[in-house]
Amino acid sequence: MTNWYGPAARDRSASAAQARAQRAIADAAPAIFWTDRPDRPQPRSRLTGARSADLVVIGGGFTGLWAAILAKQDNPAADVVVLEARSIGFGASGRNGGFVSDSLTHGLAHGLSQWPDELETLVRLGRENVAAIAGTVRQFDIDAGLRLCGKTTVAVAAHQVAELAALAELHRSYGDDATLLDGDQVRADVASPTYLGGVRLRGSGGLVDPARLAWGLARAAEALGVTIHEDTRVTGFDRSRGGVVVRTGDGRISCHRVVIGTNAYPPPLRRLRHWILPVYDYVLVTERLTDAQRMELRWPEAQGVTDAGNQFHYYRLTDDNHILFGGFDAVYRFGNRVDEALDQRDATHRLLAQHFADTFPQLDGVRFTHRWGGAIDSTTRFTPMFGITRDRRIAYAVGYTGLGVAASRFGAQVALDLLAGRETERTRLRMVRRRPVPFPPEPLRYPVVELTRRALAAADARDGRRGPWLRLLDRFGVGFNS
Repeated sequence: MTNWYGPAARDRSASAAQARAQRAIADAAPAIFWTDRPDRPQPRSRLTGARSADLVVIGGGFTGLWAAILAKQDNPAADVVVLEARSIGFGASGRNGGFVSDSLTHGLAHGLSQWPDELETLVRLGRENVAAIAGTVRQFDIDAGLRLCGKTTVAVAAHQVAELAALAELHRSYGDDATLLDGDQVRADVASPTYLGGVRLRGSGGLVDPARLAWGLARAAEALGVTIHEDTRVTGFDRSRGGVVVRTGDGRISCHRVVIGTNAYPPPLRRLRHWILPVYDYVLVTERLTDAQRMELRWPEAQGVTDAGNQFHYYRLTDDNHILFGGFDAVYRFGNRVDEALDQRDATHRLLAQHFADTFPQLDGVRFTHRWGGAIDSTTRFTPMFGITRDRRIAYAVGYTGLGVAASRFGAQVALDLLAGRETERTRLRMVRRRPVPFPPEPLRYPVVELTRRALAAADARDGRRGPWLRLLDRFGVGFNS
C-alpha cells in the first residue's frame, strides 16, 4: 500500500503545487501591468545638439520628476530640463506595487533604531510629504487612483503576532491610527486562512497607480515649463566656467546645476555605486476577478497588505479588481548587474504563484495575466543617501529600498536644498548629513549579500530569532532587506 503521509507524499504534493503554479503563470505576458496600456504617452524627443539650462535633472522617474516640478515652483523663470535614458517611469517608478508610504525611514521601528532623537521630526516630515503629494495630484488633476487608505500588516507565523502588537503600540505612540487585530478580526476583513493577526493603519499612506502618477507628474512638469527628453542617456560630465556640461549620446547641455535621480540604474557618478545595491524584485498580476470571487475575499476598503516576515509579500487590489502580488525574493546579481534580461525569472514567478495560492485558496484556478521584475535601489541602512559634489554643482538622492513612491519627493527637495545651499529642517537631519556604510566591493559584495539573505530566511524559519551574522549587522546599523 502507498504511504500517503511520508516524504514521498510530501514530494508529490510539492510537485503538484509547482505544476499548478506553472499553469497559473503559463499565459502571463512578460510585461508590466501598469504600462501595458493603449493610452500610454507618446514618446518624447531625444536631445540632439547643444543647448543650455539652469538645472538638468537626470532620470525621469519619481525623484527626477519631483525635482523638476519643485524647482519650477520655487523659481518659475528657471530653465529646467529632464533627461531620461528610456521613457518616463521606465524603472522602478513605473513597475512597483503602488504603495504610498509616509515613512522616510523604512518603517517606524527602523527609524527608531537609527535616529531615535529625530524620529518625531522625521514622522512629521513624512506625513507632510504625503499630504503635499496629494495636493499636487489635486492641483494638476492627475488621474492616478490615489487613495490614502493606509495598509494592513499581517502575521503569518506565530512569533509575528507579538511583534505586531509591539508595532501597533509604537505607531500609536507617534499618533497613528493603529488597530491591533486578532486572527478572527483580520480574516473577517481580508479572507485568508494564513492570517494569525494584523495591524490596520489608517490615515497613513495608501495606494496609487504608479505609472499614471509618473505620466501625470511629467505632464504637470511640462505645464510648468519643464523640457523633457526621453531616449537620452547621459554619458558623462565636463567642467565649465559657469558650471557643468552634461554629455549625452547625441548632445550636450551647459548648465549651472544637476540633480541625479537614477537610483538602481548605473549612475553617471561612478562613486555612487559603492553605496547603491540594485536588487531585483518580482511581481504577478491576476486576471480580473469576477464579482463572486471579489466577494469571497471581502476586503471592503481594498487597502494594501504586507506580511511581517523578513522575506515578505506585498499585495493589493487594483481599481478594476486585479490582484497584484509581489515580493519575497530579493535577488542581487554579481557586479551590480542591471539588465532587461533579468526582468523575468521563472523560479520566482512560479514561487509567487504558489504563495498566492496558499494565501487565497478560494481563488483556485485564477490565472495571471502579467509577470515582471525590476531593480530597486538599496543602501546598507535601507534609506536614501543624499549628497552634493563637483564644486556643489551636482546633487543626488538615491537608495529608497522599495519605499520611493512617496519618499522620492522628499529626496528631490533635499537635493534642491543642497544645490541652493539652503540650511533647512531637512538638511539638518542626520539621515541627510551622514552617509550609510558602503557595500563591500566585488568579489566580496555578492557572497556577503547572499549570506545575509540566507540569514534572514533562517530567522523567519526560527521564529524570528536572528543569528550571529544578523546581530552583528544590527550592531552596525547595516543589513539587507527587500
